[in-house]
Amino acid sequence: MASGTLDIDLSAITANWRALDARTPSGVRTAVMVKADGYGLGASPIATRLRAAGAEDFFVALAEEGVALRTALGPGPRIGILSGHMSGDAPILAAHDLTPMLTSRAQVARHLHDLPDHPFGIQLETGMNRLGLDPQDWQAVAAEVLARGPRLLMSHMACSDDPAHPLNARQLAVFRAMTDGTGVRRSLASTGGILLGRAYDFDLTRPGIGLYGGAPFANARAVVRLSLPVVQVRTLEPGQTVGYGATWTASRPTRLATVAAGYADGLFRALTNRATLYAGAVPCPLVGRVSMDLVTADVTAAPGDLPDQLELLGPHQGIDALAQAAGTIGYEILTALGSRYDRQYGQVAA
Repeated sequence: MASGTLDIDLSAITANWRALDARTPSGVRTAVMVKADGYGLGASPIATRLRAAGAEDFFVALAEEGVALRTALGPGPRIGILSGHMSGDAPILAAHDLTPMLTSRAQVARHLHDLPDHPFGIQLETGMNRLGLDPQDWQAVAAEVLARGPRLLMSHMACSDDPAHPLNARQLAVFRAMTDGTGVRRSLASTGGILLGRAYDFDLTRPGIGLYGGAPFANARAVVRLSLPVVQVRTLEPGQTVGYGATWTASRPTRLATVAAGYADGLFRALTNRATLYAGAVPCPLVGRVSMDLVTADVTAAPGDLPDQLELLGPHQGIDALAQAAGTIGYEILTALGSRYDRQYGQVAA
């Protein structure tokens, strides 16, 4: 079975990084989030391209991701590990010059014992209640930690994609109360925080989804195009059903295309009878249930000479539109893209 083609536009990712970088003053560094294999698009090629564009700071979730990224980037760029210093990480962190962003008093103790001379950063809990030292724990260890010279104090915002949410201002106030006067570089804003304005910039921003063409960065350039091969075309008579569970019934003579992709490739089952594929600019509704390897689309309105591939992501439908159809978010659309696609790094035409 032929695989689909996933085109990834590194020039668009670079343009998005530069656009977000331009929203902050020249003294503010703009990092790159490449966790989860670059949001599913390939951490190594993305980081290599952005390193060439001037990025110096990168973040991943796990030490193992950091090892792969260091191999791609070589010595020099700073690589932060958002899970901090987990048990057993010391040899990996030391050997590959990875900077753990410590998340708790236990991690602080572990790091200062296991790697007393190794760089580290600190995550602070300001309102998301997920990772980081809360104000009480920070107060207890701040003197010792600051004496060791952390590279960065950071926190993460829970609602920055909603500019009107009151938690944004509350988290900003808590972060300032915990970090003002420390003399250490600070970071609070991801993509949404950058868009909230200068008060959230501090010394380093950490854009993620905005680099990859997703909300809330409305001016982002599209990054991906996903084209899926047509395996077979058949004609249905009124009353005939399609797919597992017979969830769709033809009400008229219908030309049906069977397409090689399914939930094994990141097309969520929730897209059953809800998604749209495109034959050129012609919308072709997905009909019938999404199965593991196949979906079916109503191509009755498409030209007589149906193209060899139908498009799921591209100029007519971006990641956020597809996410809305699936009842999810663009992040999940990207990170779920399966390993069977033929990934090509070039320019995604508009």
